[in-house]
Amino acid sequence: MSTTPVPPAAALRNPIGAHVPVAAKGLAGTGLAYADTVGAETVQVFVANPRGWATPPGNPAQDEEFRTRCAERGVPAWVHAPYLINFGSDNPATRERSAESLRHSLRRGHAIGALGVVLHTGSAVGTAPGGGSRRAEAMAQVRADVRPLLDELDALGQNALGEDAPWLLLEPTAGQGSSLCSRMEELAEYVEALDGHPRVGVCLDTCHAFAAGHDLAVPGGVTAALDALASAAGPGRLRLIHANDSEDAVGARKDRHANIGAGMIGAEPFRELFEHPETAGVPLLVETPDRKHGGDGTGHAMDIAVLKELRDRARVLV
Repeated sequence: MSTTPVPPAAALRNPIGAHVPVAAKGLAGTGLAYADTVGAETVQVFVANPRGWATPPGNPAQDEEFRTRCAERGVPAWVHAPYLINFGSDNPATRERSAESLRHSLRRGHAIGALGVVLHTGSAVGTAPGGGSRRAEAMAQVRADVRPLLDELDALGQNALGEDAPWLLLEPTAGQGSSLCSRMEELAEYVEALDGHPRVGVCLDTCHAFAAGHDLAVPGGVTAALDALASAAGPGRLRLIHANDSEDAVGARKDRHANIGAGMIGAEPFRELFEHPETAGVPLLVETPDRKHGGDGTGHAMDIAVLKELRDRARVLV
């Protein structure tokens, strides 16, 4: 693993990094130290328990240190909202908690200088009156619950470093259950439900897309998926990529990440990803298994190194 400082991400077409731990010494003390260890040029963090509803206030001094050090290094930061959030639920309490949780992630993301907050697009839990799918009702709930949060986002203004409010990034899921958005074409309905808000973007997870049936492993498969994403969501809305290989076959609808090149997607399709016009300026973050490699960052360092080598080999028209 490398401890050499990485070049400013602003100088790179596609900064490459990882989701980093923040326990023990906090965002800067643990998170950025981990970034240095694995050679990350960009980072993603949780600002709350990803599997709980608590909305901790954070430590203002740590927030300021993290924000300032990221700015000094030119390292883009991102927040991943908790997994429990689901605006498609038929449980009013879940929807209320989801709104408060996402509001918290957006505000804390703004405080730490994050460029975007990643939100899983959720599922239509429950059964419609008379039976059948609740998809229509669930999408109406997305509009009713998330659209006001976007208005709040507009009102945040600039943070202490003069940075604008973060983007809300929709992350299509792997297609499990009654998913509201897993295929690229389903992004159109989701973005439309939010009135095409100018700070709504997309976070593409390569494992999720593969699991949902986009065959990224075949030649041209990545290009086709990115074309479909741009067509559905609109050009320029792709703001972040979770670069993960898949333990399972295409269309399996299973969200099981593998290390880059060790899964069913393989390494070479990620080079194709770097070559698409829609990915210009878009950072990549790995959420790949690290514990099987010791849990000390070795797995993430390995995957980041592979992606950097593929980035170097990519044929990009400038």
